[in-house]
Amino acid sequence: MSKTIGRLKSLKKAVDKVSHTSKLRTNIPAGMAVASPPLGPMLGQRGINIAAFCKDFNERTKDMREGIPLPCRVSVKSDRSYELVIHNPPCTFFVKQAAGIKKGVMSPGREIGGKITLKHVYEIAKIKIQDPPNALLTLEQMCNMVIIAARTCGIEVVRNLDPEEYAQFLEDRKLVVEDQKKELQEKREAKMLRTG
Repeated sequence: MSKTIGRLKSLKKAVDKVSHTSKLRTNIPAGMAVASPPLGPMLGQRGINIAAFCKDFNERTKDMREGIPLPCRVSVKSDRSYELVIHNPPCTFFVKQAAGIKKGVMSPGREIGGKITLKHVYEIAKIKIQDPPNALLTLEQMCNMVIIAARTCGIEVVRNLDPEEYAQFLEDRKLVVEDQKKELQEKREAKMLRTG
């Protein structure tokens, strides 16, 4: 009887130790890693020195423009050291930058928030194919992924783009966005009146 109890206790000790061998996947703004939530608790759960991690990340991303979201993969080793892999910014970030917009549309497929050319798609695909997860993709497959990302943001891919026409399109789009914001605000106020 005492042997089985001893074995159960040793099994319990082995089970209590949680090993976080899975990679931590998160987006961190370039040069802006701080110990506050959400990054601090994620690193603390895995036993990583948060201050050292933030310093290391900010040092690696000092050449980039501040605030660019960077997908990061952090694998933690048993001695609490870590391996940090920083990827290029997400496709949607590049697509919105190329289109000259800050946010995607509210209902993709029904409205167009911006336009990019095939040359933009090709250049974005050349940058994104350098990431380790995309290493096995062909350039054509990567271009298709960029086009899909553009569609989900409500951005149309065209062959040629006239700068003057596009500037007029963006001005018209600003008016549409203003109307949408007013409509959303009215809905919020109406909801507050019902609940109050």
